[in-house]
Amino acid sequence: MQRMIFSLLVCLAYSSVTYAQNVATVGKVSISAKEFEQKYKEVQQKSVVNVPSKQVFLEDLVRYEMGLQEAKAQNMEKDPQVQERYDQLLYQALIEKQIGKRVSQIKVSEDDMRNYYKSNPELRTSHILIEIPPKASSDQRAQAKKRAMEIYEEVKKSKKSFEELVAIYTDDATTKRSGGDIGWQSRLTITPEYYEAAYKLKVGQVYGLVETLFGFHILKLTGRNPYEKANKRHLRQVVFDVKRKQIFDSYFAGLKKKYPVKMSLENIK
Repeated sequence: MQRMIFSLLVCLAYSSVTYAQNVATVGKVSISAKEFEQKYKEVQQKSVVNVPSKQVFLEDLVRYEMGLQEAKAQNMEKDPQVQERYDQLLYQALIEKQIGKRVSQIKVSEDDMRNYYKSNPELRTSHILIEIPPKASSDQRAQAKKRAMEIYEEVKKSKKSFEELVAIYTDDATTKRSGGDIGWQSRLTITPEYYEAAYKLKVGQVYGLVETLFGFHILKLTGRNPYEKANKRHLRQVVFDVKRKQIFDSYFAGLKKKYPVKMSLENIK
């Protein structure tokens, strides 16, 4: 028993001496055996193939340390680009520490997807677009709106189909030959104003006018995709993103109490 205890003490003493030893010295900086083994183990865990030998890895560590010392000697820490990258790393580290664990624990259930889809179904619409020229003057905008209103009145009274009127009036060359059809769209793939207007319609109903960045739209709801036919893989990712956004929003709402924010949107050109 005493011999076993003595052997164990010898092993522990040898181990502590080994880890206390240095595997390299670069200038005034030493790389300990313990530090080396920890870093090498990290590389082994992260690398699937082509794990470097310990000698090659040590050479890489030495080069890294030499480069780091040279960068400091050249005062690169004060370089604006270096500082910006450093700030980005700080931000990423904060997010990983404060939010990363909560995000990794997000779960998306069937009920979560179904409840989200009730208010955010995939919609199919056709539209007549009256474009507003880029950097349009107030007079040009007024003229475009007047034309759109006249067309909308024509749509309501005409015996021609919506698709026929699209071919006559729309400025959207992409959908002109397909009756104005823009296909299945989610809340995330079209402008909020357009989606909200379409969401309130019943299939077959026409609505006007909706103003977006593209111009004035007269739209017709042609389909409302049921939950059973929705792309579940895509929907699960969307709900996950919504939950993740809620976590981020909650965290930064707390930071706003600590760091008051004032934004001057009028200064954005």
